Formats: sequence, structure tokens, C-alpha cells
Amino acid sequence: MTVIAADRALIDGAWRPVAITLTEGRITAVDPLAHAPADAVRLADDEVLLPGLVDTHVHVNEPGRTEWEGFRTATAAAAAGGVTTLIDMPLNSIPPTVDPEALAVKRAAAARSALVDVGFWGGAVPASLGSLERLWDAGVFGFKCFLAPSGVDEFPHLMREQLDAALDELAAFDGLLIVHAEDPEVLLRHANAGGRHYPAFVESRPQEAETAAIRAVLDGLRRTGGRAHVLHLSAASALPLIAEAKAEGLRVTAETCPHYLVFDEARIPDGATEYKCCPPIRDRGNQDALWRGLQDGVIDFVVSDHSPSTAERKFAGDGDFQAAWGGIAGLQFGLPAVWTEARRRGVPLETVVAWFTRRTADFAGLTQKGRIAVGADADLAVFAPDAPQRPRVEDLRFRNPVSAYLDHDLVGVVRRTLLAGQEVDPAATPRGRLLNRA
Repeated sequence: MTVIAADRALIDGAWRPVAITLTEGRITAVDPLAHAPADAVRLADDEVLLPGLVDTHVHVNEPGRTEWEGFRTATAAAAAGGVTTLIDMPLNSIPPTVDPEALAVKRAAAARSALVDVGFWGGAVPASLGSLERLWDAGVFGFKCFLAPSGVDEFPHLMREQLDAALDELAAFDGLLIVHAEDPEVLLRHANAGGRHYPAFVESRPQEAETAAIRAVLDGLRRTGGRAHVLHLSAASALPLIAEAKAEGLRVTAETCPHYLVFDEARIPDGATEYKCCPPIRDRGNQDALWRGLQDGVIDFVVSDHSPSTAERKFAGDGDFQAAWGGIAGLQFGLPAVWTEARRRGVPLETVVAWFTRRTADFAGLTQKGRIAVGADADLAVFAPDAPQRPRVEDLRFRNPVSAYLDHDLVGVVRRTLLAGQEVDPAATPRGRLLNRA
């Protein structure tokens, strides 16, 4: 048994002075601070106690492309950022997680190396349609699809009629479809020659690509009554569509990512392909609207979309945004990055933390995570909200030392992360558990 004494712990959305008892990996008591015993573990004056973060959008890439990332390095980075649970995307690993056999391979890889708890998304690709329920019964949290080319040949996108077929199939067992929503016809119409100038890349992936794809998903939900989730929303023009769909009673949710909330198009230098992602980072006015969407509840939560690659791929083409790999490695810095911008905007820390914890946990059905409450998992993060940091290459825990967050001044440092009541030690034997949807 361990007791943690904190002058400020986030309990049900408010800060409270508490003594929290941890027993066999669970929170077994939340008492007034005055009840803390003499041997309690006491937080420093500048620290607050948070629930462990739950990141439902992470590309670990193992097996098959472990040189891009891997469970050991990804989960070490997660713990360094206060993340105690992540859900792994079905690509860019080989094999992709599109059937129970591939899921077993992925689970075996994670079991050897995971320092935090790990769950898995399945994939909805043309070849897996008609057999999705087998993968659902094997424990995946839902099914990812692309509506435009994914960037890897082994995970092809769904055409419109295939999207409809997937929604029909999933509605029969109430499965969840999570969607990379960009329309291929819009992308084709706006294709350009690329180059080192970032605005040209943004022009090649306009907001219309997202709104057209989201309309197709919403039309499918109206027809089937099913469930869908919009991944990594970057286009503020889609917010009215999502708000209207929610008001209509459609079962749709949406996420955005730290890079869309803290970076803007005008500040990305020519050739700086570490900022490339799809859909792209847009202008400041769009960013302001995304913040309003989060605060209004149209966007449900924030996730990293950690999508690393080797430096060779990330800087391919000598700064050509069309040639470089599209994905931002940011798993380690999501909370400090968003909190830095939130402070500037007057958004309180308790609001920000909810976007990374309870909201993501509840979305995934992990109601024992993302909160400090009796009976919840003893997954916790000790955070110093006023401490500065400026990430350097030597600070990075993920495999390849490339990140858009390098050399940016951030506020907020995760000092310790506890999984099931014990501090995560990257050098120790992995203790992460494998999670099923149930």
C-alpha cells in the first residue's frame, strides 16, 4: 500500500488537497489531506497530481517497421509525457492489424516491451470487409479506415461504396469506425508539384477534402444508425457539420491534435518537413476556431497522432513537403504543448487535462482509467504546470530523434508517471498490460 499526499489533485474536474491510497494497482481511498500518514509520498509545492493520460491515437509501427518506432521506445516516450495508456493504430506495422492473426502478432510484440498499458485498433480495408466481426470479437476497440490513400500499400483506402459497406457491417454489431477523413477526388483536383514552400503543401490538401469526406461519413450514419469517429480534425470548416450531426442525434465524435492547436501555417519555415502531417497544419484563424470547437464540445478530445518514421524518410526530398513522410512525432509533449497555448488563451489546466484523460478514456470504454477515483486504476502523473522546458534531441524517448517540438519553449513538465501504483522506469522490466475492448 502507498499513500500519495497532494495539495492539488484533479478530482472530478476540480483541484482538491487529498491523500490517495494505492493498493495492488488500484485507488482504494481518496481522503482529506489531513489524513495522510507520516510516511506518505508528498508532492513538491509546485506539483499537481493528475490521472494518467490516455492517448487513443498512436502509431507504434511494430512489427515490420520497428526501425520507425517500436513498443519499447513508444511506451517510454508515452510515460515521459504522462501517458499511461495508449491504443495502437493498425498501420504502419507489417502485417497491418486487419485480422485476428495479425492482432495476435501485434499483441505478442507488445507483451515483450510495453512499459504502459496498450490496446489495439483494427483496420477496415477492402480485403477485410465482411469479416470485421471476427476482429471485434478478438478485442479491438474499433476499426480504422482511410478514405484517401494511406501512404502505405498494405493498408489501402475505402472507396465510397466500401465505406457504406463497412458502416452497414459495423452497425450490425454496433462496432465503431474511426475515419481518416480526406476525400480523394478533392485531393486530386488540388494536387500540385510540391516543393519546399509549406503553403503550397496546404493548398494541395484543402479544408474541402475534410468536409467532403466527413459529409460522406455522416450520410452513412444517418442511413445505418451506426457509430463513427473523425480522426485528427484540422479543418475548422467541418465544425458546423459535426455540431449539426451531434444535435441531430448522430453517434459521431471527433478529435484534434496538439500540432493543430499550437503550430500555424505562417510560422512553418520552407523545407521544415518535421511539421508535415496529413491533414496539414493550417492558419491561425483556423487554429482559433479549433480551440473554440474544443471548448464548445464539438471536438471531444485531444490525442497525439504520434506518427514517426526514420529521419531519412522524414527529410526525404531535401525539404520537399510532397516527398517527405507525413506524420509528427509528439507523443512525449502533447500535454505541455497544449497547456502552453491554453495558458496564453486563458483556458484552465483542469479543462485541458480532461481532454487528455477522462474524455479519451470514456471514448474507448476504459472507465477505470483517466480519473482519480476509488476503484480506478492507480495510473497517475505528477505534473509541474509552471516549470519551463525546451525539448532537445537528447530528451527524446522515441526511437528516431526527429520532432516538430524540438527547441520550442513549453511550460509544464511531467516529473513522474505511475502505472498501477508504481513509477514507470524505462530501464526496468516492462509492466504494461494488454487491453481488450471488453
